[in-house]
Amino acid sequence: MRRPFMDTPDQLASLEGQQYLVLRPTIGVASLFREVQDAALARFGGDIRHPRTEHATLRAFAEPDRRAELAALIRRWAADQHPIEVTAEAVDAFPAPWQVLIVRLARTASLVSAYASLSAALEHTDFRRLDELSVDDWTFHLSVVYGRSLEPAVWEDFREASVSELGRKPTETIVEAELVWYQDGTEHAELIPLGR
Repeated sequence: MRRPFMDTPDQLASLEGQQYLVLRPTIGVASLFREVQDAALARFGGDIRHPRTEHATLRAFAEPDRRAELAALIRRWAADQHPIEVTAEAVDAFPAPWQVLIVRLARTASLVSAYASLSAALEHTDFRRLDELSVDDWTFHLSVVYGRSLEPAVWEDFREASVSELGRKPTETIVEAELVWYQDGTEHAELIPLGR
């Protein structure tokens, strides 16, 4: 059974009307993510915002009234994609004001290519995209915990204790993308195979 990414009322309310195209690792990268997240949650007694399951976001949108058209474009994009290789390379963090602990992903050829080809597919559309960066500026990652509510000194101690390069760098191949959207206080999702 599919596990939701977000499920608390405040998380769901903050995402209302938004859509996300994500990759969901399920093997080695997922296992590493859970280890890192379990350690972070143990440190804070579980009292810190976090995604409920592992995912790497490729794009975020705010198109509640054009979700069907957006989904059609993403299905066309996905049909031309090869499976995507993801490799975890470090436990890292985005600095203030975001204060997010992440598992940083390596810039594998297939991951960079998928992001770039999605950029090309979106280039001549007017879909409203959130927090979009160029492929050169994007950090591929899985968010582990959201530390924005932490005091700066507490965050800095946590960040320093948490970030590290990985000795083992788990790799897995992802064969489907997931379009996730938030509507009426609920998370919805469609699995979209990569390739024909």
